[in-house]
Amino acid sequence: MDDKNITGNSGFGDEDFIIGKGFEISEEPVPAAEEKHSKHKHSGGKSVIKTLIWIICIIVVSVGLAFGVIYAGADYMGIGFGRGEDCVLEIEKGTPAVKIASQLKECGAVKIPVLFRVYAKLKHYDSQFKYGVYTFNNEAGYEALSKMLIEEGSSAESVRVTIPEMSTVDDIAKILEEKGVCTKSDFIEEVQHGKFDYDFVKAIPQEKVYYRLEGYLFPETYDFYSYESKECAHLAVDKMLKTLNDKLSSSLREKISKSGYTFNEIMTLSSLVELEAGGAPEEMANVAAVFCNRLNNKAEYPKLQSSPTQKYPYGSGKYDTYKSDGLPPGPLCSPSFNSIKAAIEPSTDYEGYYYFVTDAKMKFYYNKTLGEHNATIARLKKENNWIGDR
Repeated sequence: MDDKNITGNSGFGDEDFIIGKGFEISEEPVPAAEEKHSKHKHSGGKSVIKTLIWIICIIVVSVGLAFGVIYAGADYMGIGFGRGEDCVLEIEKGTPAVKIASQLKECGAVKIPVLFRVYAKLKHYDSQFKYGVYTFNNEAGYEALSKMLIEEGSSAESVRVTIPEMSTVDDIAKILEEKGVCTKSDFIEEVQHGKFDYDFVKAIPQEKVYYRLEGYLFPETYDFYSYESKECAHLAVDKMLKTLNDKLSSSLREKISKSGYTFNEIMTLSSLVELEAGGAPEEMANVAAVFCNRLNNKAEYPKLQSSPTQKYPYGSGKYDTYKSDGLPPGPLCSPSFNSIKAAIEPSTDYEGYYYFVTDAKMKFYYNKTLGEHNATIARLKKENNWIGDR
């Protein structure tokens, strides 16, 4: 068969078989009604979604507002939300209403202090509040709280008390009892078992120490109230703990966390520094350095050999650093802020010094070796200027 004839008889040339040749593909226009229907369909779906979102938002806001109104109403009336306990509150003379509202919140008497302030302002109660010691039942409403602050204030006598540095728990208990703040037994009970919301209190190894809060009751001059013994004992302890807490800045706390010592160990070291160098604040950082040198070289110097620890009034051998290694289990007294700072930031000028001694005039001498230390003591004895090992 002749291929040429077949091609010729078909009436088509080769170029007619090129793909797409002679064919035009055109888009058919979508009818206007159909296009409009499509757009309406999409916009209708979006409208439904928007409507649902708005409905959900309205429901959430409504529920939130309803809960807020219920919560505020309950606070106003003093009902619900974990109430049912009494709280003791000390309001100092001259305390503004805004701080009183905050104190009421802290002790659980109100939940929304700003609302209480507005209420007291509108009722003209805020200018009539009196200072004193109060026992609030946190089921009391705003009206009852306000009346109590107006009518029951000033019933407690304010007593100014100075807690000296180096004081022990027994010393402080005796002072407070003599001043009429509280009984010694109530004070000791609070020291041992009172509830205080401070992290350093929770970290005290209570099973190892003689008195739980020994060393943590900051020495200062305070205005305490003489009201009801047990309540005033709690307030007195809390005020001393709060003073210690306020003295410790964030930078000092950070240094403690990086020191390698626990907070309790820092307070214990502070008490030793206070007992050794309480009469010479300028020597505290140096004394702290000697103790730290020994603590950092336990292989050669396992015992701190601090003389005051032999005289700890409670007669517990585990506090005696001539008998026990390292630091005692807890502080021996209430140290000053200078002693606390010295324990946190010991001097860097006495690296390698492991001994110190004082003369009769409280001048300090530091030595690196036992031989040097003994030679210093011999010289001071010869000069009749030796007070004893420190």
